[in-house]
Amino acid sequence: MENDQAITLNRPAPQTIDLLLSRRSGSAKAMTGPGPAPAELAAILKAGARVPDHGKLFPWRFIVFEGEARERFGQMAVECLRQTETISDERAAMEAERFVRAPAVVAVVSRVREAIPIPEWEQQLSAGAVCQTMLIAATALGYVANWLTEWPAYHPLVRERLGLKPGERIAGFIYIGKSTVPLEERVRPDIGKLVTRF
Repeated sequence: MENDQAITLNRPAPQTIDLLLSRRSGSAKAMTGPGPAPAELAAILKAGARVPDHGKLFPWRFIVFEGEARERFGQMAVECLRQTETISDERAAMEAERFVRAPAVVAVVSRVREAIPIPEWEQQLSAGAVCQTMLIAATALGYVANWLTEWPAYHPLVRERLGLKPGERIAGFIYIGKSTVPLEERVRPDIGKLVTRF
C-alpha cells in the first residue's frame, strides 16, 4: 500500500470509467466466500474515507462484521425484535442469519455535527458517498457488494446495542463477497430525459 504522503493525486485511470459503467450490485442473498482479505478490506475502507468531506469533519465511521461477529449480530437483532414485537420461529431463524449472507459486512455510520457552519445535509451526503465508494472499491477488487439498510438500521434497540450516539444513524450496511449467480443488468435511466441545460 502506498504511503499517503507520497501518493500522486488524480492519476489517470481510463479503465475506471469501464468499471463505473458496468458496476452492478450483487444480492446479499446470493453471496458466498471468500470475502476480502484484511489488506483488501482495509483498502476498501481507506477508499471510502477519501470522499468529499466539507470541513474535514469525517462525519462517518465504520463497524466491521466478519467471522462469528456476523452470528452475534444476528442473535442480538433477534433479541431486539423480541423486545418490541412477537415474531415467529421462522422469522427469528431468518433474522439470526441476516449478516451470515455475506462473508463481510460493514456498517457505515453517519455522524452529523450540529450547530456548525457545515450543513447537516452535506454531512449526510458525505456518508452516502462513502457507501457508494466502498461498492466501487469492492467491485474493483473482484467482489460484489450490496448497500442495504433494512429494518436493523432504524430499530432503536439495534442502534443502541451497536453503540450509536445522538446524531448518529446507519447510512448503510455494505455486504461484500462473491456472487453465487451471474449478475444481470437492470433497467437504467434514459440520461437524455434527466438532463437539462441552464
